[in-house]
Amino acid sequence: MVDLSGNGAVSPGHTRHGQGSGNTGKKTSKKSRTKRGKRGRKRRNKKNIRNNKTPPPYFPPEAEEGNIEYKLKLVNPTQYRFEHLATQLKWRLQEGRGEAVYQIGVEDNGLLVGLSEADMRASLKTLKRMAEKVGADITLLREREVDYDLDRNTRKIAEVLVRKVPDDQQFLDLRVAVLGNVDSGKSTLLGVLTQGELDNGRGRARLNLFRHLHEIQTGRTSSISFEILGFNSKGEVVNYSESRTAEQICESSSKMITFIDLAGHHKYLKTTIFGLTSYCPDFAMLVVSANTGIAGTTREHLGLAMALKVPIFIVVSKVDLCSRGTVERTVRQLERLLKQPGCNKIPLMVSGADDAVTAAQQFTQSECVSGESLELLKVFLNILPPLSNSKEQEELMQQLTEFQVDEIYSVPDVGTVVGGTLYSGVCREGERLVVGPTDEGRFLRLKVGSIQRNRSACRVLRAGQAATLALGSFDRSLLRKGMVMVSPKMNPTICCQFEAAIVLLFHAKTFRRGSQVTVHVGNVRQTATVECLHGKDELRTGERAVVRFCFIKHPEYLRLGAKLLFREGVTKGIGHVTRLLPPSKNHDQNQNHDQNQQEH
Repeated sequence: MVDLSGNGAVSPGHTRHGQGSGNTGKKTSKKSRTKRGKRGRKRRNKKNIRNNKTPPPYFPPEAEEGNIEYKLKLVNPTQYRFEHLATQLKWRLQEGRGEAVYQIGVEDNGLLVGLSEADMRASLKTLKRMAEKVGADITLLREREVDYDLDRNTRKIAEVLVRKVPDDQQFLDLRVAVLGNVDSGKSTLLGVLTQGELDNGRGRARLNLFRHLHEIQTGRTSSISFEILGFNSKGEVVNYSESRTAEQICESSSKMITFIDLAGHHKYLKTTIFGLTSYCPDFAMLVVSANTGIAGTTREHLGLAMALKVPIFIVVSKVDLCSRGTVERTVRQLERLLKQPGCNKIPLMVSGADDAVTAAQQFTQSECVSGESLELLKVFLNILPPLSNSKEQEELMQQLTEFQVDEIYSVPDVGTVVGGTLYSGVCREGERLVVGPTDEGRFLRLKVGSIQRNRSACRVLRAGQAATLALGSFDRSLLRKGMVMVSPKMNPTICCQFEAAIVLLFHAKTFRRGSQVTVHVGNVRQTATVECLHGKDELRTGERAVVRFCFIKHPEYLRLGAKLLFREGVTKGIGHVTRLLPPSKNHDQNQNHDQNQQEH
């Protein structure tokens, strides 16, 4: 379901009616209406068309930045013009981090003019030549007729996906967190997508995703696991079918979807929250079982993703187990939930390939999508665009190296290995970094050995990419989740106390000084005590305040402006970090605060 609120453009291929219809609002007798008859209506309609009173369909005007390009036609360009067009395509591919969408038959102002069959064939042939010149392939997403023109010739517009052929592992990588209630079919769906085989009805498809014996025995995910689904430059699925290895999938793919399979059971909620805050997913896929509908943790997971501003699309699973009426009831439930004031979305049902293309393209400006067909889900994932453009990516890469430590392993013959996400900068094999903070607040020197990304060797890691780094003989006991590996030039600041502007989403009683909550900030997860509430004595549900928190175990590395989520039982709140208090100031401020309390 896609939120289309506030979208002023008319849907492509549809015209807006009702303008210039001749209805002036005056009362007209039945007799006079009959007199005019069909002949009068025809004359009036022809006149309106001549005067262009019924406006043609249109797209929003073409943006100079971004990966979408409008072209009226590309018929037999001169060599000079062709070189210019190829350079323009290269720019659009760079803006879309390896992907571009061309709308053929559309003027720069967004007017859908359309082309004849011969001109369209010639334009697509030219676009294919352009793509070959810059090392890319084209895929025709859809063709639509434009029927507002006066002549009787059919005119069409075409939407074409241009994607770079993979080179030197520089594929587009998107991370999708998989949410949903327990037993909604999350792991089975991922197993079917990534293995290329349907389930046998008894959970065979999900076995490869489980990491622990108790998960296999119960069929319930309790940890975070990762699965990959690739798409080649022609938009074809690349997965583990045909006995491919992970390395072969990476080599053959221009676009990679990394699914982060999270736990659905309520007792593993802290693991799910850690996956959402630490692994920085680009999108969230909420899986809802058609036979149970909105149950268990479904609302909670939807609320968490929306609080963290992660765009969500919804997949209805197990439709083959239910009657059509049951499926429709579940969809109506979802529509009501998404339209409630807390969500405030206008859902769009994906029921065909055309809907899937539209939903994927408008998804980055919107929030929610729902679909039922596995093939439509693949179409949607293939076209799903990245959230950040090339300029934002370049800016992050220019900053100093910062790698978030999310997982720690000991691998035989390799040594200590850490997994996580590179927040900023560039990381190379052999690079020297510092890791911390330790319990004493220090940073330790280390050297990066080899790097693996999506289970295949990688020489260079760029900002926004997830990977595992081998640290050789570095002592694993000195590491913990929540640490960062940064450039020695950074001079990282740490804190035991920090202030955050928060809003209390829910609390059974009141939230006051002395309350203890589990704080999630990025990959940091630690219990903290509420030291004080500025300007207030206590908080109730829905109220806002600036609060000072104090970690109870050890200092942490935080960034100003970082999103914060805290919880304790049914208590939940969100906010962002506004101020960091270095350890030297923490002790002094605690003493002053205690003295003030004694005076009062």
